[in-house]
Amino acid sequence: MTSTDLKSTLRDFMTTIWNAGDFSNLSDYVSEQYTVKHDPGDAWDGQTIDRKTFIERVMYSRNAFPDLRFDIQEMVAEGQRVAAFWMMSGTHMGDLNNLPATGKPFKISGITIYDFDEDGKVCGHTQAYDRLGFIAQMGIING
Repeated sequence: MTSTDLKSTLRDFMTTIWNAGDFSNLSDYVSEQYTVKHDPGDAWDGQTIDRKTFIERVMYSRNAFPDLRFDIQEMVAEGQRVAAFWMMSGTHMGDLNNLPATGKPFKISGITIYDFDEDGKVCGHTQAYDRLGFIAQMGIING
């Protein structure tokens, strides 16, 4: 697949899976095995998971933030990888580990480097995002 194809797939993946929570075509986007290479704070950090567990991972976030939305600001592709700079927003309506629902909205930025397999499906990621900004917006610390 070309860089343009990978970026298009990633944009569709984010819109369909993360923003809409629609898993009906998950196998079109996500490889059978998905590795969370580096994502501090993610319960699946460092693990390779199957599609069923991938859905659980997405739903963990969507249950806490029913209006979760990722807006991709910029993408750069090289080989079988796409780096995406994004803005994430939502309202904290459900509990997270050690953080009961606050009802507060948030908006933070982050960057994720997605890996694609030979079939053009997302097979893993490395991620960093503004965790401090998130906890400040939740009122845990003064920001």
